[in-house]
Amino acid sequence: MKIFVISDTHGKTSKVTQVWSKLTDVDLVVHLGDYIEDAKRLEKELETEVVFVKGNMDGSYSSEDYRILETEYGKLLLTHGHMDHVKISPLNLVYRAQELDCKAVLFGHTHRPAYEEANGIYLVNPGSLSMPRDGSDGSYAIIHTSPKEFHCAIVYYSRLIPKKKPPASGRLRDMLNNSDRF
Repeated sequence: MKIFVISDTHGKTSKVTQVWSKLTDVDLVVHLGDYIEDAKRLEKELETEVVFVKGNMDGSYSSEDYRILETEYGKLLLTHGHMDHVKISPLNLVYRAQELDCKAVLFGHTHRPAYEEANGIYLVNPGSLSMPRDGSDGSYAIIHTSPKEFHCAIVYYSRLIPKKKPPASGRLRDMLNNSDRF
């Protein structure tokens, strides 16, 4: 199974659709909150199933704050992460996954990509394509599952959609080059 994982789109989905146009053989799209209306709109635009959970910007607590996705590898816990205080530590996610017999947790909220293993549980945060907080121009995750394996890749937007080259010179460079102070 190939899963395209996104989070924290905050009403800005143009990069998601650009990335989608470059992907092949995706079985499922997962949106990890902030905003679920984006997930619903993307499902129509991309003409594929989008599984989603609510984020902190999506209203009060409901059953959509957590979901379990059954894969051939095992159960994956989907959450935005705000209710588990992921900005402080992922430990609450590990405990919740263990309680629910999940092999991995997919979460967002921090706008920073992460992929690690803790106590036998995979933790995946795709970051944000729309509002990254890691100095990049955005990121997402691609997960591959099989009955015995779980693989994740964090992919940066610039790797798939290269930026235009910056201009050869700029105002600051010109000021420094023409300065008589040096």
